[in-house]
Amino acid sequence: MKRCPECNRVESDDALVFCRTDGVALISDSGAFAGDRGTATFGSGPVSGELETSLLPHASTPRAINSSTGPTTILDTTQTQNTTRELTRPKRRGFVLPALAILLVIVAAAGYFHLSRNHKTTIESIAVMPFVNESGNADLDYLSDGMTETLINSLSQIPNLSVKARSSVFRYKGKEIDPKKIAAELDVQAMLTGRVVQRGDQLTLNLELIDAQTENVLWGNRYERKSSELVALQSEIARDVSNKLKAKLSGAEAAKVEKNYTANAEAYQLFLKGRFYAIKRTAKDAKQAIEYYQQAVAIDRNYALAYAGLAEANWFLALYSYPQVNEVVPKARELALKALELDSSLAEPHSILGVICFNYDHDFACMERETKLAIELNPNYAEGHRRYGLLLYDLGRFEESRIALRRALEIDSLSPVTNQNYAQLLFFERKYDESEKLSKTNIELDPNYWYAHWQLFYVYRMKRDYASAVEELAKVQYARGEPDAAKLIRGSFAGGDWQGFLRKITEQRARLKLYPYFVATFFAELGEKDKAFAALNEAIETKDQHTAWMKVDPYMDPLRDDPRFQEVLKKAGFPE
Repeated sequence: MKRCPECNRVESDDALVFCRTDGVALISDSGAFAGDRGTATFGSGPVSGELETSLLPHASTPRAINSSTGPTTILDTTQTQNTTRELTRPKRRGFVLPALAILLVIVAAAGYFHLSRNHKTTIESIAVMPFVNESGNADLDYLSDGMTETLINSLSQIPNLSVKARSSVFRYKGKEIDPKKIAAELDVQAMLTGRVVQRGDQLTLNLELIDAQTENVLWGNRYERKSSELVALQSEIARDVSNKLKAKLSGAEAAKVEKNYTANAEAYQLFLKGRFYAIKRTAKDAKQAIEYYQQAVAIDRNYALAYAGLAEANWFLALYSYPQVNEVVPKARELALKALELDSSLAEPHSILGVICFNYDHDFACMERETKLAIELNPNYAEGHRRYGLLLYDLGRFEESRIALRRALEIDSLSPVTNQNYAQLLFFERKYDESEKLSKTNIELDPNYWYAHWQLFYVYRMKRDYASAVEELAKVQYARGEPDAAKLIRGSFAGGDWQGFLRKITEQRARLKLYPYFVATFFAELGEKDKAFAALNEAIETKDQHTAWMKVDPYMDPLRDDPRFQEVLKKAGFPE
């Protein structure tokens, strides 16, 4: 084992003569340090013990790196044989051959030194894969999932580093990791994997940073802590990983990466439990999330991120349990404002305030202002870009909406919500075939995603493929846990009479829990304008979020020539 006296780089290859970093002659080092497994740069070779790995020659793009695996010295065997034959004197052969070998090593090292000095490639994109819960207890999934998401959020604060969002990487949870395949799908250079074990109050985490092209482990470490040290551990992990990524951070940037929102480990674990349920986006899970978030803020009254989580969970409850909207939304607004009072740097509360302004207050200017604030505070906040895209397409600003949604997808390419919003944009642009195709793709990724089935219902209905439309509407009800409603929908179309079907389901609107806005679209399609406008006014008065679609929804076309339509647009808050 050798060491560079200049930079202290340790080399395990005793054949090396010069340091690959600065060209200084190596010296023997029998007491090489032990610790974590070293710093590495993208494209380098596998880690061995504590040794730092080699550097990859420059490639112009991340994808081009696939063909660059480091410098290789090719020996001309013919030339070598001729040289050997010329060395005929036995007394010189023993000296010349080792000398030739040393010369070749020097040439290779010099060439490698030149390449590595001038073509160093750093990691610019990474996917933090879902940490594996190896505790043998599925109830601890909230911990492994939460630690993953916390690290994603921390690393996203690093400038010029693309970090894939939660919903993109969690598509791979529970699946075998194939670095090259996943890297191609997510378009990243590196992956971070982790394994979490909790036994009693003892927590163990194993991390590995992997070059996705070569599948070499660039760095790895094992952390063993008490559960009470979980908050500090998250900061330590974020700091270690950012260092291994060679991130050069200012003091303020490093503080963002390592930031904790609470010092209390119990409150943090309750927050993770709340997040675990909130992300499921159902009324039942939103209620469970609210319980955990409330416990977290009861322990730490200054836990701004938990208040933001409470605001979001209440908003989800309003979205997915419509009759409670007037009761729940004011709570969500109050909690978002509380979060900002405690920490004005948070993006999430601004985003929640924006959708409340948009869907509840019908205040489009407020929505635009709050959403832009969220994006300004966190440019990598995919949800902020997504919600801004919604506002823009509801206003008919389709090209601007496309830009916003594409930006959200750059950050979170596999988000089912954002992809479906894009399908909805295509529908509002009257691109029905494209909307259908994208919705089907989303269903392939998640067969139970009700929103994609709803979009197909909208598309098939417009194409007059009524049998398919009814089937998709029934699937919506199944996906939302309403099997009786699904049976009622199928039964209402038993005779194949579409107009009869529309009349039956409008009569059963309460049982089917239909939003007033959709009832208005059914009456408009039936040509019953008075009932359609009555339903639209009901939708506005009861804060039905779907009234935001009125300006661009093709199902409103039968009503647009009626003077009352401009009146309801104004009442719904649309700018003139």
